[in-house]
Amino acid sequence: MSFYTVLILLCWMALAVLCILVHENSWIGKKDKRMFYLTYGIVALSALAEWLGVWFSGNEAIPVWLLSLIKCFDYILTPLAGGAIVAQMKLRNRLFEVLMLALTCNAVFQIIACFNGWMVVIDEHHHYSHGPLYGVYIAFYLFVIVLTAASFLVFSLSYRKQNRVSLISVFLLIIVGAGMQEIMGGECRTAYVALTIGVALMFIHYAEFYKMAADEQLTSQRDQLMKDALSGVSSRYAYADDMERYRKMTALPDTFTVFALDLNGLKTVNDTEGHDAGDELIIGAARCIEKAVGGAGKCYRTGGDEFVVITQTEREQAEEVLRRLEEVTGQWSSEKVAFTMSIAAGYARAEDHHGLTVEELAKKADQAMYAAKAVYYQTHTADNRREMPGDNDGVG
Repeated sequence: MSFYTVLILLCWMALAVLCILVHENSWIGKKDKRMFYLTYGIVALSALAEWLGVWFSGNEAIPVWLLSLIKCFDYILTPLAGGAIVAQMKLRNRLFEVLMLALTCNAVFQIIACFNGWMVVIDEHHHYSHGPLYGVYIAFYLFVIVLTAASFLVFSLSYRKQNRVSLISVFLLIIVGAGMQEIMGGECRTAYVALTIGVALMFIHYAEFYKMAADEQLTSQRDQLMKDALSGVSSRYAYADDMERYRKMTALPDTFTVFALDLNGLKTVNDTEGHDAGDELIIGAARCIEKAVGGAGKCYRTGGDEFVVITQTEREQAEEVLRRLEEVTGQWSSEKVAFTMSIAAGYARAEDHHGLTVEELAKKADQAMYAAKAVYYQTHTADNRREMPGDNDGVG
């Protein structure tokens, strides 16, 4: 068994191990896994074609046409491995189109060359050597490597961590391995060793990119959970998450302030003007609250018409928030809603309630809000008075 045969066997074993790693990787979907298997299969077949060409060279029992056909497959499959690597990325851009065109042209050229001795010249003892147009294949091969590298760099741009230096290093390794074989010739058969190492290193990159994609999807989903879909302010999930964090504090700072806010008359708007108008009222309320608070606090929508703001502020600033809230709600208007906006609001400060937990402080703010809501219903129309403080105004 020759040293080159041992190297090829090790390459096949490495490709088999890669297939096992792909199979065991939970980040990669079934369809993507099939592309990995196809890529490694193409690399294995092209390595087999080169090995058969070396093994059969000089064997007069092997027909000339068969040796020529084997080399034709070798020169078609080797660049095709680069195309399979790019296909794994699922990029369908101009680079991919150019690469597919180059691979198609190479395949057509190799088939024609197989019958004309352009790529391989076989002597009377059945030894093969490179033909007069072998340089065209080398140009195709290098062009495919460059396009593959460029495609991978484009692919990496969609991720936070792009790993450009290591990506370029992998492709340089493949180029150097192929170049050493072409320059030194003879027993220096390094191309498929470099290609196998290259696809193994590329798998590491792919695994990291797939994991980053999964992490980014989870982050995106969490961001969506953290934001209320209708109003755009923080969601009830975000409120619960932040309350858990505040609950772990040994003591709330004196300036810690919780505002409880509730839309007045939302049920009436829903019943008389429809839920689209009610949604518009909720969205408008969120904008008014944000304007009143400014950047000093965080606003949450905790229910259909219920909002909470958590901030750290002095008493005078808390009162100023209530004043601004009354001002901006009085200025608010919408073509969808005929009613004037009104928001009942109350707050509680840690300075006034030492020793209370954040949940207990929030209840104090609720009590202050309901007191304000009672005043609203006592001073408005008889229809509104029938909606007692604490009643559910309905969900927009």
